[in-house]
Amino acid sequence: MKGIRPDYYRRNGLDLFDFFELMMPKPWVIGFYVLNIIKYVVRFPKKNGREDLLKAQTYLSRLIEFVGKKGEKND
Repeated sequence: MKGIRPDYYRRNGLDLFDFFELMMPKPWVIGFYVLNIIKYVVRFPKKNGREDLLKAQTYLSRLIEFVGKKGEKND
């Protein structure tokens, strides 16, 4: 999605998500993704509609990928 991952966030082959995942503690990364999912789902009816749902979907997909990479248990 162009609006959430524009090229100007890329440095040395890493996007902003990659940078956060490398530099921040695991609980912070998870919190970052969860809070953004909540933000976009809550505001979608009154702000950007479908676009916000797609942004929430991007964060959810990234969270699933991150948890899978880190071997998180399915509790």
